[in-house]
Amino acid sequence: MAIPVRKFDAVIVGAGGAGMRASLQLAEAGFKVAVLSKVFPTRSHTVAAQGGIGAALGNMGEDSWMWHMYDTIKGSDWLGDQDAIEFLCREAPKVVIELEHFGMPFDRNADGTVYQRPFGGHMQNFGAGPAVQRSCCAADRTGHAMLHTLYQRNVRANTHFFVEWMALDLVRDASGQVLGVTAMEMETGEVSILHARAVLFATGGAGRIYSASTNAFINTGDGLGMAARAGIPLEDMEFWQFHPTGVAGAGVLITEGVRGEGGYLLNKNGERFMERYAPNAKDLASRDVVSRAMATEIKEGRGCGPEGDYLLLKLDHLGVDLIEDKLPGIREIAKKFANVDPVKDPIPVVPTCHYQMGGIPTNYRGEVVAPSQGNPEAAVTGFYAAGECACASVHGANRLGTNSLTDLLVFGKASGDTMIRFLKENPGHKDLPKDAADKTSARLSRLDGQQGGESVHEVGAEMRRIMQAHCGVFRFPDMLIEGVKKIKETAQRAQRTQIGDKSKVFNTARVEALELENLIEVAVATLVSAEARTESRGAHDRADHHQRDDVNWLKHTLWYKEGSRLDYKPVHMKPLTVQSVEPKVRTY
Repeated sequence: MAIPVRKFDAVIVGAGGAGMRASLQLAEAGFKVAVLSKVFPTRSHTVAAQGGIGAALGNMGEDSWMWHMYDTIKGSDWLGDQDAIEFLCREAPKVVIELEHFGMPFDRNADGTVYQRPFGGHMQNFGAGPAVQRSCCAADRTGHAMLHTLYQRNVRANTHFFVEWMALDLVRDASGQVLGVTAMEMETGEVSILHARAVLFATGGAGRIYSASTNAFINTGDGLGMAARAGIPLEDMEFWQFHPTGVAGAGVLITEGVRGEGGYLLNKNGERFMERYAPNAKDLASRDVVSRAMATEIKEGRGCGPEGDYLLLKLDHLGVDLIEDKLPGIREIAKKFANVDPVKDPIPVVPTCHYQMGGIPTNYRGEVVAPSQGNPEAAVTGFYAAGECACASVHGANRLGTNSLTDLLVFGKASGDTMIRFLKENPGHKDLPKDAADKTSARLSRLDGQQGGESVHEVGAEMRRIMQAHCGVFRFPDMLIEGVKKIKETAQRAQRTQIGDKSKVFNTARVEALELENLIEVAVATLVSAEARTESRGAHDRADHHQRDDVNWLKHTLWYKEGSRLDYKPVHMKPLTVQSVEPKVRTY
């Protein structure tokens, strides 16, 4: 059967903050851009970001991009690439002001400047303190405001959106150059090839590998699955951030902005326990530190509730006016999902999977890089990635709050600029290989023809159980070894899934089966990488190796699908223009 081909200068997979910031650069430069999204663009998961965009504007007191850079490197537990981190922090104020000029409705100070709130791990004076107000926000709905602003600009720039389309596989030629993607229109079930001169993945995270997650159901690691199947390694997949404050039992995010505005955590004895774990930063220590403190309190029997399995986030002392002005969405979420009004009662919270620090390896220009012919970081021609699915390694072993939205804007724009240069230097489309859609056709045929196979729901539930039990906030050696064995068995089962509904039109069963194929790659990469890393660094905390080991482990992990093998590459310790920040013990 002939598969229809559509031609574009650039194809962007994902319409969240990074995808739409990149598409805006390209569309405004006059290129024909297609943006694929499984949901309407303003429903992309960036819409759920609450707290703000980290940028050293200095509107609320002295600040400097170099302090922001220091905090980000320290937050990353020295696994972040310092050239990319310098680029992120130096560009941050420019992209925020640019976004303001696009019409973003930021909260304001009395003098009209953008209001900024404090956030965990952000300090003045190269970590010496005091805390700095660096998070530019629109109440507690910053991601929502940002996504709508970017969508409106894209509509103005005539970006071509493919709404409710799912990308399935990368198309690469014999030389390894990326020439487009195969994709399925969900409404009709029809498959097309989107033929492009450049492809950007901005597919977001894969938090749905865990059973307790702040991530939406669409966060299924599609970009990572596609990259892994195309032979590209996944970097640093052992590092997953557990956000300290997900609503207990529901997983819905309660922004760090609550603690930034003066809220604090309590155990069952009514004690502000963070003072024991981070005497200086207290409740505004970085996220891995707060999550581990909370998990320890629960483990040692100081948790709240009949099961003793959650802690309390208190904000009633802030007063109704401040809560309604700065945290209205949080009050709504607490009422809806926790059945409490935070104006009167504390919110039950528990550490919840929130963000992947690893992803598709890229440099700070947004080019996807993979080892080739002796070069550990050779750019894959025509292929780019930005946002949570990418690993430019600005977050290293632990991301600071607010740096994710900064990452979307800075690297969305940078990758757009890099693609523009590439498109100008490489006019015309290269021919598609004869087998461009073979891999996709084989996967779809297998799914439609499978008899007596596994249930997609059961395999997915088993994957999430394994990840939650074996690779959570604390990691134990025997649990990791057993987890690797179990997840590989589950990956085998995922190759035998079947669907009862074989119809074409809006077949969500088929979409879920395809999403599981992406999620399982991420889950295997995570457990294999975590089992191998015998140290504790950032979000990766091993019971048998309590210390960070810079002699043996100051390096990035690379996981390859082929043979589920691991390789490593060095961390970039040299920034672009300033002095390196040398590793030291990380305390708050």
